[in-house]
Amino acid sequence: MNQYIEQFLKYLQVEKNVSESTLRNYSMDIEQFEKFLKDTNLCPDETPPNSPFTSPFSPPSQGGERGGHKGGQRGVDIKKIDNVVIRTFLGKLHKEGNCNNSMARKLSTLRTFFKYLCREGYLQKNPARLVATPKKAKKIPAFLSIDEAFRLMDTPDTKTLAGLRDKAMLETLYGAGIRISELVSLDVNDVDLEKGYVRVFGKGRKERIVPLGKKACDAIREYLNKRQEARGKRQEVVDREALFLNLRGGRLTSRSGWNIVDKYARRGAIARHVSPHALRHTFATHLLEDGADLRVIQELLGHVSLSTTQKYTHVNLEQLMKVYDKAHPKA
Repeated sequence: MNQYIEQFLKYLQVEKNVSESTLRNYSMDIEQFEKFLKDTNLCPDETPPNSPFTSPFSPPSQGGERGGHKGGQRGVDIKKIDNVVIRTFLGKLHKEGNCNNSMARKLSTLRTFFKYLCREGYLQKNPARLVATPKKAKKIPAFLSIDEAFRLMDTPDTKTLAGLRDKAMLETLYGAGIRISELVSLDVNDVDLEKGYVRVFGKGRKERIVPLGKKACDAIREYLNKRQEARGKRQEVVDREALFLNLRGGRLTSRSGWNIVDKYARRGAIARHVSPHALRHTFATHLLEDGADLRVIQELLGHVSLSTTQKYTHVNLEQLMKVYDKAHPKA
């Protein structure tokens, strides 16, 4: 099965042009399913080792022969995977405490994987299509109030290079509503500080232009100026293209971005957990509260479907009550 996983991941990377994080999630989900099949032996490859009639669906062994019977263990026959096997896999995930959203994502991964195998002629039908998707829980997006957002922006110590960088990051996350993966992928040339916009490459490397507020532009400009001075003093080798650098001069990772946001949320005495995505939700919520059109917010966030953006119409009951009290004659 390994060879088909490798082919599928290459297809996602080259033809579908998915992001690194998406590719990693697909890989983890399919490998988890493969491990389940081997542990339970639900779909064994019955072809004897060294047989001239080795199953074409068994991955090649290390010696180059097909069959995959390493150490006397049998491989997985993909032809034997049906909807019952996949339901059993989901049942095991449920017993292990996986939420419905997680199981729905893994099922979606399997559907895409088997669809690819059907397209390539390895399978006749997609067994995952017959499995119902677990009902996803509807969660209200977490967001900050305006006072909390402003307090978070003012928390970094701008007397240091790291503090200037962190303030610029927070201002950009809140000012442009971009994902943390999009933020750390930004290059210096992606930002136009004079015109006030940033060029973002989102999911599937889809490009969009997002306005950038004056506060964010000023913070980025101050950080870049200070960084240029520091480079001149140390003469160290850095990633010359990346907008946000770590202390070693390399591009920041998404994990580092998460840690930075969490650190300043705790320093700013915000009573709940704040993630980079919470700042994205805050961006959308504050725009909607001030009368921005939902279609405009959809474009700014880079959502393919308007239904993804519509969740922000339900997030602020207080705002709804204010409008109701003001407009309804019986309020």
